[in-house]
Amino acid sequence: MDERRSAEHFLEMIRKSRRGKFKLYIGMSAGVGKTYRMLQEAHSLLKNGIDIKIGYIEAHHRKETQELIEGLPLVPRRKLFYKGKELEELDVQAVINYQPEVVLIDELAHTNIEGSKNEKRWQDVMEILDTGINVISAVNIQHIESLNEAIKNITGVEVRERIPDRVVAQADEVVNIDLTADELISRLKEGKIYEASKIPAALKNFFKSEHILQLRELALKEVASQVKRKVENEVIHTHPVRNERFLACIGSNEQTSRTVIRKSARLANYYNSKWYVLYVQTPKESADKIALDKQRHLINNFKLATELGAEIIKIKNRSIIRAIMEQCEARKITTVCIGKPHLTLAKVILATDTFRTLLNKLSKENIDLVILS
Repeated sequence: MDERRSAEHFLEMIRKSRRGKFKLYIGMSAGVGKTYRMLQEAHSLLKNGIDIKIGYIEAHHRKETQELIEGLPLVPRRKLFYKGKELEELDVQAVINYQPEVVLIDELAHTNIEGSKNEKRWQDVMEILDTGINVISAVNIQHIESLNEAIKNITGVEVRERIPDRVVAQADEVVNIDLTADELISRLKEGKIYEASKIPAALKNFFKSEHILQLRELALKEVASQVKRKVENEVIHTHPVRNERFLACIGSNEQTSRTVIRKSARLANYYNSKWYVLYVQTPKESADKIALDKQRHLINNFKLATELGAEIIKIKNRSIIRAIMEQCEARKITTVCIGKPHLTLAKVILATDTFRTLLNKLSKENIDLVILS
């Protein structure tokens, strides 16, 4: 068994060495200059003899950005007809056939046109990286899956196009493109982000000063977290540290569980640690008793957790607390995450006399308990 694991580990090292490098620009919103910075870097690389091509760049009719595209080699886009219109997409196979050293691919969270090989552009990027081509891409902070609810709370807008956190985690370099709120609003008013007809609505919604400040903080924290992870992986991995393992406990309540999943994903992502999502099926929620809508919620939440990198644990047990403790022991869990007391799962736990027993056991085993709002 040890020989097989050793061989698999070596094979994984070989695959990683053959994979292309991935650089990702992150911004707090549209208009901060991510695409502009990517193009500036492309010109610099080209001058230094690097074979670089544009796979897909979205200029959004911005004059300064459009001017920077001039002089850079382009990979022709795929043309597709969809609902009577001719549309263009990134041509993944053409990029792979050209085999440039570096390719620029904008709008990482973009959803591809129906009929494309991959549903999402980030999947296109992963495919290209696997062929050994280096990729420079960009995304706004609001498109990161685990931040979806935080963004909705700040802006009142639920962002539909999202990328899994593991995509950001795979970036070899993450760069924050930062502007002050005043600078960004000035750019908007000058027509450098949206056309004139869209400016008043933007100022009332996403581009409110208080929204920008909060989005800016999220972007700075995200990039700092990625840098911290890289340092820990590559610089101080030889020092003994506690091997964090998170257990997110969910029930059949859709919104509560989604919150627990997303916030646990953020914690696990920050510590670069393995994490699990536990659902305990009690007799009240057996297959013949649970409502169909709750079954759908569970399936959707299992899918979300998987996309965010969790391992799903589904077990039957009359006692949720006993099940949690058994999994903590079996999986060497260091932190248990549950929902706020007035929400479904935590209510089940807190309503019992054994909650104190759970706390005592967690304390004795040096396991932290996090109650998520």
